[in-house]
Amino acid sequence: MNLTDEQMTTNTLRLPNRDLKGHGFNLVILTTLVYEKQQRLRIIMKMHGLGDGPYWMISYAYCLAISTVYVICLMIFGSAIGLKFFLLNDYSLHFVFYFLYINLQISVAFLASSAFSKVETASVVGYIYVFGSGLLGWFLFQFLIEDLSFPRHWIFVMELYPGFSLFRGLYEFSHYAFQGNLTGRNGMKWKDLSESSMDKVFYIIIVEWFFLLITAYYIDKMSSSGKGLLFFLKKPFEKFLSPQRPCLQNQVSTVAVEMEKLDVIQESEKVETLMLEQSISHTIVCNKMNKEYPGRDGNPPKMEVRGLSFAVPSGECFGMLGPNGAGKTSFINMMTGLVKPTSGSAFVQGLDICMDMDRVYTSMGVCPQHDLLWETLSGREHLLFYGRLKNLKGSDLDQAVEESLKSVNLLRGGVSDNPAGKYSGGLDPASRMNLWTVIKRAKTNSAIILTTHSIEEPEFLCDRLGKFVDGRLQCIGNPKELKGRYGGSYVLTMTTAPEHAKDVEMLVQDVSPNARKLYHIAGTQKFEIPKEEIRISQVFQAVEKAKRSFKVFALADTTLEDVFIKVARRSDL
Repeated sequence: MNLTDEQMTTNTLRLPNRDLKGHGFNLVILTTLVYEKQQRLRIIMKMHGLGDGPYWMISYAYCLAISTVYVICLMIFGSAIGLKFFLLNDYSLHFVFYFLYINLQISVAFLASSAFSKVETASVVGYIYVFGSGLLGWFLFQFLIEDLSFPRHWIFVMELYPGFSLFRGLYEFSHYAFQGNLTGRNGMKWKDLSESSMDKVFYIIIVEWFFLLITAYYIDKMSSSGKGLLFFLKKPFEKFLSPQRPCLQNQVSTVAVEMEKLDVIQESEKVETLMLEQSISHTIVCNKMNKEYPGRDGNPPKMEVRGLSFAVPSGECFGMLGPNGAGKTSFINMMTGLVKPTSGSAFVQGLDICMDMDRVYTSMGVCPQHDLLWETLSGREHLLFYGRLKNLKGSDLDQAVEESLKSVNLLRGGVSDNPAGKYSGGLDPASRMNLWTVIKRAKTNSAIILTTHSIEEPEFLCDRLGKFVDGRLQCIGNPKELKGRYGGSYVLTMTTAPEHAKDVEMLVQDVSPNARKLYHIAGTQKFEIPKEEIRISQVFQAVEKAKRSFKVFALADTTLEDVFIKVARRSDL
């Protein structure tokens, strides 16, 4: 099919109306923002000191820079291939219109990102927005613009939708370029803004840009703080009611906490003494910390942390163990500034986490339970990024990165420069031991709090352990001390044929009348024998006499796992 010169000219002029839909770039910005939220990268950045304000400024500046380059390339390419759409209209007018609109689309993307938690959902909705705006603009909005009988004020209302304001601008540029090409004159100039109603489009874009950006920031702060619609009034109100407190000043908690264990009481008394001191003798001091979450759906409020008091000096690794739901995550969230204590507080190098969290971040590091990494960044790039968040620069930053990579053997074979998404999961025994050695070395000039479900890790790494159950410390001390205090027994395990089960029980009762059976499963019986009643040699002598019937047995001292299971059972009583 052959096209006439007039048809070809018309297509050349009107091509941008349909195909140069700049708001398609909005989808890229939206998915990028949602990806960081879905992968919890924003949380880990916040834990390392990147506040919401700097995050928004950096993200906005990056998106604006990329979008501006995109617009400039679009204008250069369009002019290079001879599109009258660009050649006849004023270049500065083109650029200002696109620049204002990309700011609006970035604001729309930031606002939309607060509504999504998954990239897939955001992508689907984004595609619907992009293609829906294009189709509606081409088949509906253009028809209404050219229909002079349609009320103009309704056109203004429709232009409040960002996709239609873009379409209106492209339509007017195309229309003026088409008319200019027919008459041999120039297209749209600055003096034509009022005549073309482009001035109204500019006003709409500018007002929506600032309004949506402020709204997006407000919603983001409201959702991240969890403090409701008037969250911005809470901090000044708190400061008005609560004057600034000097570091390590004694505070009174309004929540009464039951602490029956002597070791926990002694730890609390030590904290009270530290709170009266002016010097900073302990790196981390937690003083009567409580965290209560409001009830939902008719349920009562949930107390996650109850009167937590302990202190960690420099050079110590403190292990916090406990079952799921014990309150460990809530405690870490308070220490890292994600949530604030309901009452009480904690101090890191003398800085109150409720008042000086920004300064605390400069000396605090967090290693989360799950890998929170950018899949496209290498290990070296991650360290460089977080090092800059800690205010490391120049040679100090490079040296810290190199030492960190060397300490975990990531310099060999160029592993440190591979994208994080290509790393294999898990640690082999040698790598795990190497990592533990690094952690033990790191605690020399720092204090470490370790939360884990593993028993092997804290037994190797921690100088002291605390058992955390139902928001309270149930016991605290070094591993050997806890084993001696709560152990006090040997564990005898014997596996026999079913017909000898009674014989095993009789044998154990002869050795220790106060022995307690822990379980009996599939021929395997486990007993707890008090240490004060027997010697190990007595057990071996008794088993040696009956070894023809009982060929499989094991005698072990009390483990940390046994200790913490026993403590957890007592706390449930």
